[in-house]
Amino acid sequence: MTTETLTPKELQKMDPVFGQMSFKDHEQIVFCHDKDTGLKAIIGIHNTVLGPALGGTRMWKYDNEWEALNDVLRLSRGMTYKSAISGLNLGGGKAVIIADAKTEKTPEMITRFGQFVNSLSGKYITAEDVGTTTEDMDRIRKVTKFVTGISEEIGGSGNPSPVTAYGVYMGMKAAAKFKFGSEKLQGRKVLVQGIGHVGETLVDYLTKEGAQVQITDINENRVAEVSQKYGAQIFTGSDLYAAEVDIYAPCALGATINDNTIDRIKAQVIAGAANNQLANEQIHGQILKEKGIAYAPDFLINAGGIINVYGEIVGYGKEEAMKRTENIFNTTLEIFNFAEQKDITTHQAALSIAEKRIEDRKKEAK
Repeated sequence: MTTETLTPKELQKMDPVFGQMSFKDHEQIVFCHDKDTGLKAIIGIHNTVLGPALGGTRMWKYDNEWEALNDVLRLSRGMTYKSAISGLNLGGGKAVIIADAKTEKTPEMITRFGQFVNSLSGKYITAEDVGTTTEDMDRIRKVTKFVTGISEEIGGSGNPSPVTAYGVYMGMKAAAKFKFGSEKLQGRKVLVQGIGHVGETLVDYLTKEGAQVQITDINENRVAEVSQKYGAQIFTGSDLYAAEVDIYAPCALGATINDNTIDRIKAQVIAGAANNQLANEQIHGQILKEKGIAYAPDFLINAGGIINVYGEIVGYGKEEAMKRTENIFNTTLEIFNFAEQKDITTHQAALSIAEKRIEDRKKEAK
């Protein structure tokens, strides 16, 4: 049997990293294991042309290690383009810890992970993500300086979620301006899927502007709490993708725009905080374009968090971080207009601009 006759899954088993479909010229994949603490983690370093690879550490109880590897590959690649299109001198990296953050996380596990980060000597800089907290970053800071998103009390920028939400809000307003002719969201029906720290702050922004906000989340108690706090309507339909809304904002995990959902989507704008919203960037990006749905590329509009923690590296404060994040509005409009001019998807437009910046830096280095 030759490799040409093997299925993709069979090839994947033969070549566990390089055979992954999500492997896109990654520079380095680090597998971290510590028996004493139960740590099982993967650090993905996609590209360091523009600078050290910065990206958060996600703690999640994956169904299997293949799923974890695929996630870290996709996420680290997204961080490369997020930093590039935002004008930051950073590369793309990400880490995942395979564990349940609610029941399996221990201080010892977090500390041990920090020691693995330190062993990379600054090639990878970590931050918080799903399942990790500012407190975890403070603990990691005790064993390595290669961490961002630490508490303001010890010189950091704190929780980046509010700034991330502000960037998504700016991107959503830009998408509305492109699609509806006005950036105003008052009266617009917006469905927010996933109301963690970022999703809740987005709900706050939208409510204050007078949008008609609906919310949904797998945590029913969280939905009830946020609904009561902001007066948001709880989505009760059987199919959230077919909801009669103007804007769909995916703010949970990725790949919600896939073969099973894309034909049901009735929203005219998609703008949310989740990473890797398109299960297949080429196919699903093209379908959205053909359907006339304005898709704000996730790695562009959710860049507020990394803009915020970048300040810890280069020395700007919260005010400058918010100013830079506000510019996501202008960049998003530019992407929509560029995509329309070139007759390509918005994802392709954003990607091409990010890749050009990386290629230009490569040429400068030669």
